[in-house]
Amino acid sequence: MIKFDHTPLSFNSRRVWVMLLEKGIEFEEAIVNLNGDQYQPEFLQLNPFHHIPVLVDEDFTLIESLAMMDYLDAKYPDPSFTPKNPRSLGIMRMLELVIMNELLPATVPLLKRFAGVLDEPDESLKQSHEKLDTILNFYQDYLGDRDYLVGNEITQADFVAGTAIPSLEILGFSLESYPKIQAWCDRLQSRESWQKTAPKPEMVEAAMSGIKSRVAKM
Repeated sequence: MIKFDHTPLSFNSRRVWVMLLEKGIEFEEAIVNLNGDQYQPEFLQLNPFHHIPVLVDEDFTLIESLAMMDYLDAKYPDPSFTPKNPRSLGIMRMLELVIMNELLPATVPLLKRFAGVLDEPDESLKQSHEKLDTILNFYQDYLGDRDYLVGNEITQADFVAGTAIPSLEILGFSLESYPKIQAWCDRLQSRESWQKTAPKPEMVEAAMSGIKSRVAKM
């Protein structure tokens, strides 16, 4: 059986978690407490970079969430969440990487404000909002009138973007100005996999001291 070491509040974890549920793959879940579990010797044997998630399939170990998603789609191809068309495949990967390389760094000031550790609120928040506006309009253009980001079938791109973008509202960034994005978020969050993995307020509250500590170092 697959073993999945993760933290429920992590975007990186949640995208893989959603995929496991969407595929109906049986797996063993192990919650990693980021207040120190990631530095324990047994975890460092799995991932010397001490971050989550980690996926272990018998004697095979993977770190990095995008690699896990590719592996799961290749090993369990029904249903498949990877387009066969070369252009669609390129778009899917591009949209995933924009989340990781552009959107997530742009949320740092919002996260600092949420955690109460923001030193320079005015300028950093202004820059964050401007960058997020560019990113969300970019995604609206690709979404168009379709149900999902890459055509009318859900793909890995929706797992990656759809577990990050809705959380912007938790950080105080409204999606009201992006109606196509809002409708897409609502569509995703009606799925059982999104509902099962949604961050619960009590979990956020319990993790707040650790969040503050980690965010302060960003």
